[in-house]
Amino acid sequence: MFHDRARIEVRGGRGGDGSLSFRREKYVPKGGPDGGDGGNGGDVVLVADADRRDLSFFQRKRRFQGGRGVHGQGKNKHGADGETIELQVPVGTQVLDEEGRLVVDLAHPGARAVVARGGPGGAGNKRFARPTQQAPRIAEVGSPGEEATVELRLKLLADAALLGFPNAGKSSLLRRISNAKPKVADYPFTTIAPVLGTVDAPDGRQLTVADVPGLLEGAHEGVGLGDEFLAHLERARLFLHVIDATEDAAERFATIDRELEGYGAGLAERPQVVVLNKIDLLDGPPGFDVDDPRVLAVIPVSAVTGAGVDELERALFELVPDAPPDSGPAEEIADFLVYRPRPERRRPFRLFRTDGGYRVRGQATEDELRAAGVKPGDPVEFE
Repeated sequence: MFHDRARIEVRGGRGGDGSLSFRREKYVPKGGPDGGDGGNGGDVVLVADADRRDLSFFQRKRRFQGGRGVHGQGKNKHGADGETIELQVPVGTQVLDEEGRLVVDLAHPGARAVVARGGPGGAGNKRFARPTQQAPRIAEVGSPGEEATVELRLKLLADAALLGFPNAGKSSLLRRISNAKPKVADYPFTTIAPVLGTVDAPDGRQLTVADVPGLLEGAHEGVGLGDEFLAHLERARLFLHVIDATEDAAERFATIDRELEGYGAGLAERPQVVVLNKIDLLDGPPGFDVDDPRVLAVIPVSAVTGAGVDELERALFELVPDAPPDSGPAEEIADFLVYRPRPERRRPFRLFRTDGGYRVRGQATEDELRAAGVKPGDPVEFE
């Protein structure tokens, strides 16, 4: 089953604790502090992968956490950083925060976004050595990582998209012109999820074509999940508007056009090729009496017999507009973007380990201390 939405919980790994250690060797019985720093916690990173097709992986697992940083050790040994978790998502995945605001659009292969950064490691006691305090007996406890709940939404990246009413023959047509093998049957709503196919030209060029499930009147208002299906048209540069030639083509065209206009996002201005399918069922040539500057061509075809398919493929390569240059802001087309979730939830205190327990610098509640690793009964001193 095709999944184009998922909600996941992410948390960066906790930082490792700094070490409370002093140099103790045979001939150096009272050496100075040598506690190393704890490693940083691992991040949670989304990576756009051209080989991924949908978000079905995130239906099985929804919680992800970076690895914990390793604690520091004596002899100035710093702990290793925690493991960074990389989650592969399809190209075209958008990330939204809990308020539904767009955080990042992973619109090209290799784009990366940190959605939860790991907590910093704690400082070892060597960091606290001063001329007036040469033997500090404190070391910092590592901080927790950032946490967030984010929504993933996939919007297909395709050069062209097939749209129209159910049972217009879109899936059969996609099977004819591409390498895709969508389900085909003689009843409406055979296609219940978007399908991508690749069309090859004799000169080696390739285009991707998306088959979007059939739309109903009222689709832009959510009828038949139409608003979700329309979202997959937003990135297509050309629409192949497939109409059953045995029906009133002008009326069908107008109905779908109203849905594009009602949805917005510039769909109503997109160039179109009107494909009059099922001409094998007609006794004469089909009619389409619509004068619209957006319609670049009207092509009669039969997905069953193959009539007109070669002409459609030629028109597809000739009429698909060139891809616009990448001129958007960095947060929309990012190679590496850091999302800082819930900045107000960063720990408002620093926690240090001492010989006798813990020392707190700042304000902390009992629950916060417990979450930071303080156990009931541990001595806690507030500065």
